[in-house]
Amino acid sequence: MPEYTQIRYEVSDSIATVTLARPEKMNAFTGVMMRELLDVFDVIDADDAARAVIVTGDGKAFCAGADLSGGAKTFDDGDWSSTSDDSVRRDGGGQVTLRIFACKKPVIAAINGAAVGIGATMTLPMDVRLASSAARIGFVFTRRGIVPEACSSWFLPRVVGISRAAEWVYTGRILSADEAASGGLVRTVYAPEELLPAARTLAREIADNTSGVSVALSRQMLWRMLGADHPMQAHRVDSRAIQLRGRSADAHEGVTSFLEKRPAKFSDSVAASLPDVFPEWQDPQFS
Repeated sequence: MPEYTQIRYEVSDSIATVTLARPEKMNAFTGVMMRELLDVFDVIDADDAARAVIVTGDGKAFCAGADLSGGAKTFDDGDWSSTSDDSVRRDGGGQVTLRIFACKKPVIAAINGAAVGIGATMTLPMDVRLASSAARIGFVFTRRGIVPEACSSWFLPRVVGISRAAEWVYTGRILSADEAASGGLVRTVYAPEELLPAARTLAREIADNTSGVSVALSRQMLWRMLGADHPMQAHRVDSRAIQLRGRSADAHEGVTSFLEKRPAKFSDSVAASLPDVFPEWQDPQFS
């Protein structure tokens, strides 16, 4: 297991927990944290013991955004005039959100406190967002003289709709947990002490009752079809997936356990046996 300095990672009872761990800095995002998050999601995908993932923050904050200790030039990438991709340094937050998007396991955000800037946008490719009543969420980019990052111009309108996304981004205001919930960004708001238990209950329901491979494929299907331009694309993928999974040990066990009125014991490995139901899909490359 890698040793991390700005996050913590543990797996217990099939639930992986990733904790952003710079509490003295409100878990502000750094290059080190970016690299550790990229690495830990590789670890998660390769570990069949991890059936669901919870991401939360240590202390009072979830993530207070980019570490601004560098001062006015925090976002200054030096002097360049070309707008072609070959002269642009990749956005670190975007690398993280793309890695979460590609994760094979369901990801639950337990937003325990301030989630601002990248602290908000990194939650968008997570599957379910739960929040403490103490959470404050902000897409504050226009108030810092920059623009939305971490692929949030793609994710946010798909999560909450274009009009609400536009309002939140244009104003850059800080949202209460209740406003985030009423806008569809957060599923449920909990008292602070109830947040992690609620996240674990949801993760436990997934881990105890479902096929890991089926969940992994379903996650890819739901997210990727957000960009499809016709339901026929979904029909092609569905048909491949049903055919491939119908032959699997998990499918046989799912039917047999139902008929025998007992809990299923799924055995297929996500790390070893995830079929490709997107043969025409090519991950876009940043050049």
